[in-house]
Amino acid sequence: MKKLFAVLLVLMLAVSGLAVAEGDTSVENILEKGTFILGLDDSFPPMGFRDENNDIVGFDIDVAKEVAARLGVEFIAQPISWDAKELELASGTIDCIWNGMSITPEREESMAMTFPYLNNQMIFYTRADAGIDSLEDLAGKSVAVQNGSYAEELLGGDYADLAATFSEVLGFDEYLTALMDLQSGGCDAVLMDLVVGDYRINGMGATDLKAAVALTDDNYGIGLRKEDIALRDKVEELLIEMKNDGTLEKISTQWFGSDITVVPAE
Repeated sequence: MKKLFAVLLVLMLAVSGLAVAEGDTSVENILEKGTFILGLDDSFPPMGFRDENNDIVGFDIDVAKEVAARLGVEFIAQPISWDAKELELASGTIDCIWNGMSITPEREESMAMTFPYLNNQMIFYTRADAGIDSLEDLAGKSVAVQNGSYAEELLGGDYADLAATFSEVLGFDEYLTALMDLQSGGCDAVLMDLVVGDYRINGMGATDLKAAVALTDDNYGIGLRKEDIALRDKVEELLIEMKNDGTLEKISTQWFGSDITVVPAE
């Protein structure tokens, strides 16, 4: 069944490529300028963040570097304000948003989103001794999110009724700051991505924090300009190629200990 899905996906990509208007020169534009500029929040480990040498590293960075290499262009990581990511993309200062970005109907409407490449969950992190073990236990509690994040969208949309039971929803520019606020008692919970939260907490040595309650599953995708369908399809094609030749498995294992990618293989 997986093999059949992969074959159908490749056929769909080929058909969509034929259907793209002749005016779509997004791949040619990248090749001509010789760069592939990735927009990211550079404080979102392990997807994209700054290491001890102030270099931007991460799982998404390694995968995107390989995509750029296979395109034959220079890779550039461009830190942006996550709140303004759509504006940065539309203005042309970046070529894509690739930074553990959740696929949502709103983003699919405003961007050309790729297929999912990584599964994730949205989790409420709490202090280990908080006694919060269910969504009901969050009633009357203060919950922190990152500004412009999927967590913020969830609490303002599909889970607005749940958010209405909280005492308040606090917005932070970075999740590290939110987790530090949680440690100090400034808030009661932080809603964030599981892969990022676990990485952050392990890095902090924060044995006093825990992943307490799962809210929903989450899929990561790459966002490109709405009109850049040819470039979106080319990135997907290269990701499938990397899945088939073992490159994605190698990169994923380096960061997560196993291959947790969901890119279809032929």
